Amino acid sequence: MEDDTLTAMSQLDAHLDRGWDLVAKGDFQGATLSAEKSLELDDGSPEAHHLLGYIYQAEGRAEEALEHYRAAIELDEGFVDAMLHAAEVMLHPVGDLDGALELVREALEWLTDEDADLRAEAMLLEIDVLLVRKDEEAAKKIARALPEGPFENPGVGLQVGRARLDVGDVDGAAPAIEAAAEAMPQSSDAHYYLALLREAQKDQTAAMLAFLASRELDAATPDPPWTLTPRQFEGRVRSALGQLPEALTRVIEGALVVVTELPGAEVVAEGVDPRQPLLLDALSGPEEPPKVGRIFVYKGNIERLAAGLFQLDAEIARALEAELVATFEGLAEPTA
Repeated sequence: MEDDTLTAMSQLDAHLDRGWDLVAKGDFQGATLSAEKSLELDDGSPEAHHLLGYIYQAEGRAEEALEHYRAAIELDEGFVDAMLHAAEVMLHPVGDLDGALELVREALEWLTDEDADLRAEAMLLEIDVLLVRKDEEAAKKIARALPEGPFENPGVGLQVGRARLDVGDVDGAAPAIEAAAEAMPQSSDAHYYLALLREAQKDQTAAMLAFLASRELDAATPDPPWTLTPRQFEGRVRSALGQLPEALTRVIEGALVVVTELPGAEVVAEGVDPRQPLLLDALSGPEEPPKVGRIFVYKGNIERLAAGLFQLDAEIARALEAELVATFEGLAEPTA
């Protein structure tokens, strides 16, 4: 009997390891099979529920992801990774800010100063929630308390710098972001946040060069496993346009919609953010009714923003509505 138990545990560990390996490779279908097999072997395994929750999160299946994260936490009350991943889903796309904040703070109660990476990740998520809630003072307070490292994962150091930059602490952000850019020269995120740092430091030439480097690395990054063909994506764009309020629909009526992967290097050199989801062009004059002649939709950037295939239409509509409202004064505020 003991040998059978050990064999089952070995099989469970093997399926879990294979599942995470497949997740890293972007093979969510294969990873799902491994996760489901893990649950067949032990439906009380918090690790198996966590794995399946992570897969569903990556696919944009928010409610199913939360169901498995909650199961993992019920089975292991100190499962910090499951708490933080559940909080991410609650923040976006669910929008349950109170629930996300509660989970993050519960996770922090389980962490000590020795857990520098995880503690930083939890605090970074807390800052993100507070910023969405527009509680900037509380976010600044958490940012000042972030661990200084060293971190096992240099990406955590980059995110610490990003958080400090988000709350306006340019001097505090600079060492972390610069160190991450040096340690991770092939990271598009590192170059992107270095560009934002250089912008904040009023060094426009350095910012442009870092933005261009980020764009080149983004262009070389594999698409998410759920990526659509350009034709399929164009259909989603048309669907998203139909979700806009009538007041905004009038502004873009008859506009030429161009779908491309990323902003071109030439427009980035002119100051366009390489991760901008879309660009409005051929705009009406200041004394004319608001009107857009061309809309450039950047497929790669929209897919990066979307939590998964199921959120794609909403992300396109949200980006377009926000850009229209930012461009033309007096239009309706974007929906939450």
